[in-house]
Amino acid sequence: MTPVPPPSASDRLLAQQALSRAAGAPLLGGNAVTLLIDAAAHYDAWLAAIRGARDRVLLENYLIRDDDVGRMFRDALVERAQAGVLVAVVVDWLGCLGQSRRSFWTPLLAAGGQLRVFNPPRLGQSFGWISRDHRKVLVVDGVHGFLSGVCISAKWLGDTTRNVPPWRDTGVALHGPAVAELEAAFAQSWSCTGAPLARLEPIAAPAEPAGSIALRVIATQPASAGMYRLDQMVASMARETLWLTDAYFVGIAPYVQALIAAARDGVDVRLLVPGSSDIPVVANMSRAGYRPLLKAGIRVFEWNGSMLHAKTAVADGQWARVGSSNLNVASWLGNHEIDVAVEDTGFAGQLAAQYQRDLENATEIVLAPSRYRRHERVRSSEKRPPRTRQGSGSSSRAAVGALRIANSVGAALSDRRVLDDTSSVPLLIGMLVLVVLAVVAFLWPAWIGWPMGVIAAWFALNLGVGTWRMRRDRQRRRRPMTPP
Repeated sequence: MTPVPPPSASDRLLAQQALSRAAGAPLLGGNAVTLLIDAAAHYDAWLAAIRGARDRVLLENYLIRDDDVGRMFRDALVERAQAGVLVAVVVDWLGCLGQSRRSFWTPLLAAGGQLRVFNPPRLGQSFGWISRDHRKVLVVDGVHGFLSGVCISAKWLGDTTRNVPPWRDTGVALHGPAVAELEAAFAQSWSCTGAPLARLEPIAAPAEPAGSIALRVIATQPASAGMYRLDQMVASMARETLWLTDAYFVGIAPYVQALIAAARDGVDVRLLVPGSSDIPVVANMSRAGYRPLLKAGIRVFEWNGSMLHAKTAVADGQWARVGSSNLNVASWLGNHEIDVAVEDTGFAGQLAAQYQRDLENATEIVLAPSRYRRHERVRSSEKRPPRTRQGSGSSSRAAVGALRIANSVGAALSDRRVLDDTSSVPLLIGMLVLVVLAVVAFLWPAWIGWPMGVIAAWFALNLGVGTWRMRRDRQRRRRPMTPP
């Protein structure tokens, strides 16, 4: 293969301009970035920053659970609020549904802290609940900034009593001009849930830069598509390597085509996804899309641990992304997300080294060699390990154990797991679901009719409320102004 010449100065300038426009975020220099691996490192750093807060603590997270970890964070926030520190928290309604109740936050509210719940269901907005706040951000005193894929829950630490290892996740700690961007992103989320946040006094800039790293903070909102445009552009601009880690990969056609085009152009494209997911249906959707990737030469790996929840990318050893955005349409177009795109060879090298370490605990998926002769299928001697029944995601010890056994069998043969010629599991599941629905509809029609009636009534009510509000607003606009 002919070596790729290094980009010229003009090429780099054009690339920076294109990336800035695609992401809708400027390139900020003078930052320091620390890579955080897995929840224990995150929680230690986050709690230390919170407990040392002197002016303000801004915390935004998709899920904060009422368990040992959640209560530890809440108590730290309560202590700072009692000390007169501004404490403001944004949580997502759907993310915290069944995880923590309003009563969980009573001590913080009593101490003077503030809490906002993002996007609970509202009348007049039938599909409004679909958009979620999926960000994981912490900003302390305008100086310490963190963003990540880690939620605040003991699930991320695993369960040693059940032999469930910690979840694999990635985040960063930031110092420098980027922290102000994190505060602005938090203020935007806060204003989506009610009155705007009171003006935050800027922290005096240090005499010396925090570091030498240039980066972009990409805080996306529904339909803004900044992260999607950036991911698409990086896939198109990668020259040698593009290594992706994603928890819930369901690539849409334009992005998959960009990855395939890169691989066919000689780029080393790799995708690392969970082997056992906390949302099994998404894992099955991911597997249904392996075949076109593998046929194009993209290498696909499944993590052998409990749950891989990281969302990262590293390209050409020069560009890296870490944050909350998954490679699917919900993150790209539906949610409030936040990521950092770092343009620094040192940080990209750290993330690439971590990626290679992760692959040591992963199984590569390959296409099964096969040929046809006299209408009889002849397979190679390499066998696929026995299929295991999917359990309740990473929290299931049985699922983790079965996954490891299956991957061990595959590794004993070739350090790879073979993908059969057809990805039949999603089709089989779909068939069974439709059969069950058909049987229920024939034998117990009320079981189908009542839920459909409730859904229809819900949409009718919301449409009626929305229509009434539109007519009311229109009448107010037409009403003549009363002279003073």
